[in-house]
Amino acid sequence: MATYVNNLRLKEIATGDESGTWGTSTNTNLELIGEALGIGTEAITTNADTHTTTVADGSADAGRAMYLKYTGTLDSACTITIGPNTMKRVQIIENATSGSQNIIISQGSGANVTIANGKVAIVQLDGAGAGAAVLDVLTDLQLSDSLTLNGPTLTIGDATAEDTKIVFDGNAQDYYVGLDDSTDDLVIGLGSAVGTTPGISIDENQFVTMPKKVTASTSANISQVAITSSSNAVAWDARAAANAYHVTTENTTFSAPSNAVEGAIISVEIAQGGTARTIAWNTVFEFAASTAPTITATANKTDILAFRYNGSVWQEIGRVQNLAQT
Repeated sequence: MATYVNNLRLKEIATGDESGTWGTSTNTNLELIGEALGIGTEAITTNADTHTTTVADGSADAGRAMYLKYTGTLDSACTITIGPNTMKRVQIIENATSGSQNIIISQGSGANVTIANGKVAIVQLDGAGAGAAVLDVLTDLQLSDSLTLNGPTLTIGDATAEDTKIVFDGNAQDYYVGLDDSTDDLVIGLGSAVGTTPGISIDENQFVTMPKKVTASTSANISQVAITSSSNAVAWDARAAANAYHVTTENTTFSAPSNAVEGAIISVEIAQGGTARTIAWNTVFEFAASTAPTITATANKTDILAFRYNGSVWQEIGRVQNLAQT
């Protein structure tokens, strides 16, 4: 009696069987081998949570294809069980379903592989029977030479709570570029583990921290940032607007700068508009002789003041007044 226990479910004719019909069975097997090397498409029932793909014994079946595309419309993730659970093979599987849902490829009670909507995975079916597992073939992939990406996007990570990184394995020293999930910061650092000796950190506000010395071969430019007055008060973020300018629109008071860091230096250009306004200062600003300056009260004139934070107050370190704006 013929059996179909091989990994492609081809007919294996028993000794003495099918006298005179070997050609027909062999041709069918050859066609099925060709099918296994091709592309198959299988539709999932609309909104199904589970689906079974069982490769047919000795007859055409999309599930036999090396590249298997799943279609259909889903409203939740769908677990797909590929059988028989003794079949050992590698398949390329595409989630071409509609509805923006994952498909989960399974074979038995062992591990499975989740394929996001619109994505393709290469999986290994281990064929271990009831406990069969599906594994991602590209896990821990090692390439011995260059890799070229012709597309516009390389995505690292799957939005789960974990660090993701690219490691540069040097002869004497490693470096990494990674996302530190604990702080949601993009980090460039020394070593191979994210968080080890960070050199540059960028947070969600795009603020950059560099704990070591920074050397500029020409010059370092700090862009000028406008700060405005509202309800007769000027809010000043020392980190976001270290080089600030303020065009007067009302009599106002400069509030205590936020994000103060000991040793930080900030400056502000105060430009009077067509109508001169008065300027007052929060007590955190310390001026020479503990006396705040009188800002030039002339339309279209400019004063420039600079401060350094000593950990307690902002000490004035520079003042130029009564400058022409043009």
